[in-house]
Amino acid sequence: MSNLWKFRPIDYIEESTFNKVLERFYNHGISGLVRENIQNSLDGKLPGSTKPVIVTINTGKVGKEHIPGLSEIKKRVNCLEGRNSYTKETIQHMKNKMDVEEINYISFEDSNTKGLKGAVNGQSDNKGDTWSIYAYNKGVHTEEEDQTVEKSRGGSHGIGKIASNAASELYMMYFANCDEEGNQHLGGTVQLIEHKYEDRFYRSTGYFTDEESIEEYKTKFHPYKNNFHKVFRKDTRGLKIIIPYLRDQFNDEREILRSVCDSFFIAIIEGKLEVIINDKEINSKTIKKYIKDNNYYTQDLSETKDIFTPLYFDTYENVDVKIITIQDKDKVNYNFKLYFKYDDSIPSGRVGIIRTIGMKIEDKKMKNNVRKPYNAVMIPESIIEDEFLKSLENESHTELSYEHIKDQKLQSNAKRFISNLVKAITKEIEEAVKKNNPTDGAMNTSDILYIVENQFKKDLSKSTPTIKLSKGDKETTVVKVNPEVRKKKEKTNKDPKKKQDPTDPPRVRKVKTKGDSEKELESYSVHPEIVERLIVGDKEYIKFDLSQSPDIKKASKCNLALSIVDGMGKEYANEFNMNDNYSSATDMSNKNTLTVSKNSIKDIKIQKGIVQIQLKLKESYNRALKFVYYVEV
Repeated sequence: MSNLWKFRPIDYIEESTFNKVLERFYNHGISGLVRENIQNSLDGKLPGSTKPVIVTINTGKVGKEHIPGLSEIKKRVNCLEGRNSYTKETIQHMKNKMDVEEINYISFEDSNTKGLKGAVNGQSDNKGDTWSIYAYNKGVHTEEEDQTVEKSRGGSHGIGKIASNAASELYMMYFANCDEEGNQHLGGTVQLIEHKYEDRFYRSTGYFTDEESIEEYKTKFHPYKNNFHKVFRKDTRGLKIIIPYLRDQFNDEREILRSVCDSFFIAIIEGKLEVIINDKEINSKTIKKYIKDNNYYTQDLSETKDIFTPLYFDTYENVDVKIITIQDKDKVNYNFKLYFKYDDSIPSGRVGIIRTIGMKIEDKKMKNNVRKPYNAVMIPESIIEDEFLKSLENESHTELSYEHIKDQKLQSNAKRFISNLVKAITKEIEEAVKKNNPTDGAMNTSDILYIVENQFKKDLSKSTPTIKLSKGDKETTVVKVNPEVRKKKEKTNKDPKKKQDPTDPPRVRKVKTKGDSEKELESYSVHPEIVERLIVGDKEYIKFDLSQSPDIKKASKCNLALSIVDGMGKEYANEFNMNDNYSSATDMSNKNTLTVSKNSIKDIKIQKGIVQIQLKLKESYNRALKFVYYVEV
């Protein structure tokens, strides 16, 4: 055969750049490629079938002589002319890759799916001819007659098809189809730039298709019957995507498997989907094996930073579901199933937003709660909520967004809903923090400071305060039995040679200052009763009332140090680096910028016994941490 690829002629070249959508999907990498193709397969599930959709992903090599119409594409690429540095570089890269003998490829083949309809009709305006829509239309997705099925589908923007082109060095892909009647056809697209070829100008998109004349100067596309190499064959009902010249960074079986689990773990757990990657089978019985395998996922919670699938899996499998209600701007209620887990060992909090087909949309960050120790999975309760979520997805199905919505009223409504979603999850987080970090004195922490965000410890017992004293590396705890007794003892215990009484003021701790000199500083652990702490947005406000501490209030300045306290009251003196968590510190009494060192804030003014500072928080700051504070004077 000759002239297997067809490009529409144009009068002049107007666009000299590659489709920008290619770059966007290229940046999504393997995860974007896997997500788009498996989502299409789930959308094509056979109506009424209780069997899972099966997607077989194969990677391998194919001889260049078996790639249909490759010689024609090479000729077209050699005719391309770049008009800017990026286009020139891209074209040169394509030319460098064209002459490899053995070509890397990846294929996605689905089963228990409908496949595309109407291929025998070729290019068609009939909405039921899904082959024509998939093969020859950009920015269009097929719509199901059953609106319930349509609303639950993953696709809607109609541009995801180009994700497969973006994974190819030559921006080319093929699709083999077998329909209900057993008709087998092969189509394909290539995304170049507008170009001149054999003295004529052509559009950027090429179609792997046959063509017939129906009127003068008017033609119609028809697909080829599939008699090509086995890599390009599809013998059972469904669709198969074949991407030759697979980019090296996409040719990674480990990342392909992880991408499947990351985006579709719910669909697989619920038995809606099974995926076979070369010789590895991922289904409801085997997915745990891969998610718990160190070769694919780190099992150390402290190392969890970007990939949250193991956490989502445990949360979904082991936590009881609850229903939360989120309103939009019009006061319409939307109900969602929420699986929420609080665990102090979790370093970063995320909510996996899942569609009813079992596809994850995003790992959503909750404003001001990114470093809280929680994990959650949220799934629409019904098709109503699912349809609404679908309307909020961006074009690559990777984020809930309102920016892409053009209607201002709908955009405003979407913005309010997303805001209310964050508020609803934040409420769950705050309740979990309070529940797991009680402030009613029930924990045996020797009365060291244990403060939860926005929760001041107002109901502390008025009884005996506790003070920690330090000297060098040694530390003792002194309990004052009665404030009045302390005053009496202070008057009588003046002999420095006598053994220090446990009710005496804190001992002196020597610390080195700049140079060789030494300065004596008294270090006081601050009792929770005199501390107020508030976090608003990205700022934290701390206030100490030292006016009832005679020895401290005499000082004009102080340093502030702190240590982390865990849930059992154990203190970790060197685990918190202030420079890593605070971008700046301000003295509220005079608005001066304070010096923040690794473990202390220097030279804070004491005004009438009051210390007030403002801290600017970095994004990495964990708002759930608990501290014991030390004032040094």
